[in-house]
Amino acid sequence: MRKLLLFDIDGTLITSGGAGVRAMTLALADLYGVEDGLTDVAVAGRIDTGIIRGALAKHGIPSEPFDEIIARFHDAYCGHLTRTLTEVEGRVLPGVRELLTALQSRPDVRLSLATGNFRRGAELKLAYYDLWRFFDGGAFAEDCEERSGLVAAAKRNLLDGHSDDSAVYVIGDTVHDIEAAQANNAIAVAVATGFSDADTLRAARPDFLFDDFSDWGAVIDTLGLYLSR
Repeated sequence: MRKLLLFDIDGTLITSGGAGVRAMTLALADLYGVEDGLTDVAVAGRIDTGIIRGALAKHGIPSEPFDEIIARFHDAYCGHLTRTLTEVEGRVLPGVRELLTALQSRPDVRLSLATGNFRRGAELKLAYYDLWRFFDGGAFAEDCEERSGLVAAAKRNLLDGHSDDSAVYVIGDTVHDIEAAQANNAIAVAVATGFSDADTLRAARPDFLFDDFSDWGAVIDTLGLYLSR
């Protein structure tokens, strides 16, 4: 049975050094003239479209027609992101590149994404760190504003309606990722390299919890043992 691994990006695969938030802030300033437009807006583990909806509400900016607003914001944001990625000190998180390299060669594993990033934003971030080539699609901010719906969309997009929930893994760094896995009867794999510490993640009862992926061989062994049961 082939296993579908759905990865989050920020805090799970990379830390962008704040490049995404900076690019969003600049896009809001360009389009609406607001400074520090994301202050007090929930960002961690959220979907880009939902973040923007929250920012518009905070500043009293009409959010309709939302599709047109998002299209304009997307273009402005991605234009800034291309530059902000080069201005900050981001990095690939420990063991991630080695883990992906090892998993990519396994015929029983499919590497995909369930990320709150816009598809183009995800590509820009991962390509900058030479990780985009490992993934074959998934679900993005264009698909859904809620994390649980994002996982459901990834399954629809990738499995063509033929799914075995026991073969779907959701890998992320926030409680939102764990809850999304649980809502979709998928296996929750949490890693404490991002926005939530290990105790917070543990309280949400993931199936697996790692401090990081630095011992990537042990990660593969642990998940592999579970998959073979």
